[in-house]
Amino acid sequence: MSRAEVVMYSSAICPYCFAAKNFLKQRGVEWREVRVDLDPVARTEMLERARRTSVPQIFINGTHVGGFDDMVALDRAGGLAPLLESAP
Repeated sequence: MSRAEVVMYSSAICPYCFAAKNFLKQRGVEWREVRVDLDPVARTEMLERARRTSVPQIFINGTHVGGFDDMVALDRAGGLAPLLESAP
C-alpha cells in the first residue's frame, strides 16, 4: 500500500478524473480529492501549483505528476512506484 500523500484536483464530469481514480484504486492508493468545479479558490490553487487548467492534476508528496496520461506514462517508465512508496 502507498505511503505517499496523493492529491488530485478534479471535477465531477471529467472522464480522465474517473480513470485516474480507478487507476489509483487498483493499486491500493488513497488520495485526497480537491474538487475545482465546486471551489473557485481550489481552482486558483491548482492553476498556481500545476500551471495547467485541465483536470485531473495529480501531486504525489508535493511533486506534480500531471494528468491521467502523464501518470500512466510515468508508471510505464517505472517512475510511479518509487514515488508512491516514499513517505511525504
